Amino acid sequence: MNTIDTRRHFLGAGLAGIAGLGLGTACTGPVTRIGTATAARNLDVEKVETVTVKIPYRPAPNRAMSRELPHWRYAEIFRVFLRSGKVGIGETLLYYTWGVSNAGHIKRVLGRNAADHMWNDDLGAGLQAALFDAVAQTLEVPLYRLLGRKVHDKTPLSWWNIDMSVEDMAAECKEALDKGYLSYKTKGRPWFDIWKQVDTAAGVVPEAFKIDMDFNDTLLTAERGMKIIKDLEKYPQVDIYETPIPQGDIEGNRKIREATRVHIAMHYGNPAPQVAVREGVCDGFVIGGGASRVMHQGGFATEAGLPFWLQLVGTGVTAAYSLHFGAVLEQARWPAVNCHQLYTHSMLSKEVEVKDGFAGIPEGPGLGYELDEDAIEKFRVEKPARRPDPPRLIETSWPDGRRMYIANNGQVNFMLRPGQKGKLPYYEPGVDTRLVEDDGSKEWMRLYSEARKGPYLTKA
Repeated sequence: MNTIDTRRHFLGAGLAGIAGLGLGTACTGPVTRIGTATAARNLDVEKVETVTVKIPYRPAPNRAMSRELPHWRYAEIFRVFLRSGKVGIGETLLYYTWGVSNAGHIKRVLGRNAADHMWNDDLGAGLQAALFDAVAQTLEVPLYRLLGRKVHDKTPLSWWNIDMSVEDMAAECKEALDKGYLSYKTKGRPWFDIWKQVDTAAGVVPEAFKIDMDFNDTLLTAERGMKIIKDLEKYPQVDIYETPIPQGDIEGNRKIREATRVHIAMHYGNPAPQVAVREGVCDGFVIGGGASRVMHQGGFATEAGLPFWLQLVGTGVTAAYSLHFGAVLEQARWPAVNCHQLYTHSMLSKEVEVKDGFAGIPEGPGLGYELDEDAIEKFRVEKPARRPDPPRLIETSWPDGRRMYIANNGQVNFMLRPGQKGKLPYYEPGVDTRLVEDDGSKEWMRLYSEARKGPYLTKA
């Protein structure tokens, strides 16, 4: 077999057993009282406290994130107080796609045994993580002991940024390398020169440093995207393409996978995981969500023998939580994406240290990390009544003088949505994008008003 065939070989005999796992309803985990009645009462939730923080982005991420995701600066920190005296911590990005807790979720666990509720994904990310941390602290074991058998002493981590300028992407890759990372994940977008981005970034890092590109299906079809697929694979640093075209395009994804040495990653669940394995449309998965969901999906990947990365997004608090899942899931072999590198502060009293691309699994009780209380007070804010959506005007320009303007319209990732419908110009060399500062002029307001209706293109 050649290299591609070897890494894609899968024993057909195992497929029947895998198919039975499917998606289904996420397991809730075994729920049992621990020890004596007195010991069980030590796990009763006496109080839950929350605080909202607004954390600054570092300069380079700020230039990019302010364009589409300024609301990712808001996180809600949870503290769960048990009768044992232990306090568990967790967090939720308030305007991420999964896991926001509300007053009803908190009411549901008050006065109840934390172990009876910690597997309930419906509670939201921050509250669920804090329950796990509090229970593990009470039992004086690392959090991963509640999840399963430890199979890894360390787990790989990736540095993440949204799509950004050529210069900023190269600088971020170099920063990641200097901080001990060996992987960088970003977005592939038609409003940046993707060829120049990769060429410049690859020039500042060694071949062992890997660059993973998430297209969010903006290559549209295998036929249209194949040149980009083949052009970028020439760089040894390029290691994974995530969702190059719509994941439901079975034939197209199979063509891409067969044509490239680069690994293909798909978000678990579309197509159904049994179909993804049987049809050979990807080399591994992206797995995230609540604890039950992560363990269920990670179990399927283990049975299938396919690697995945954990995508649990937040500050250092979430990154630390993610480490424990990396400890027990056999196929969590691709670098985890936690996005905590975006911020000026991890919100932890000590950083998650990365060396040679890996972070060690904490062995202390619970999460193994503590909050930086000074940072909590420094960045504390009132919880917004709704997702912040400040006015933004984005200009995309091409060497021939064309200009395109897009403005925020109340949607998340508003720049991407027109691209998915084929309304944006396709990938071209020389294209660049910037956030246009509101200078108070009539021209700015005119362009902003036009762009809010949809992509507004002007000629040279």
